[in-house]
Amino acid sequence: MRKVSLRFVALLALASVSLQATHVRGYTKKDGTVVQAYERKSPALCSTCSRDARHRIERSAAARSQFKTAHPCPSTGRRSGACPGYAVDHVKPLACGGADAPENMQWQGLAASKAKDKWERAGCML
Repeated sequence: MRKVSLRFVALLALASVSLQATHVRGYTKKDGTVVQAYERKSPALCSTCSRDARHRIERSAAARSQFKTAHPCPSTGRRSGACPGYAVDHVKPLACGGADAPENMQWQGLAASKAKDKWERAGCML
């Protein structure tokens, strides 16, 4: 219980500050190159987004359903239910100010979706 409450406090602190400097210690790469200590900025977090019990941005089930109705699953061709091998992805991420609307959604393969999730947060800082 204590870990959850401390994590929540940390999330609230990060959400209240849109960009925060983070100190990175100096280190040595495997090839022997020395990297000096520096400050970097953390990715911007959406401070105005409503959050669920797990502190994730809330998503609209109605918008997702409208998207599935308009765009059937690429693998099964059905307009409801599971779509194996695909995920509904937001073109402009919610954390970067994207709308939770069918116009901002697309079908994306699971591997591509996971790869996009890794780099899209960094794009919010631009």
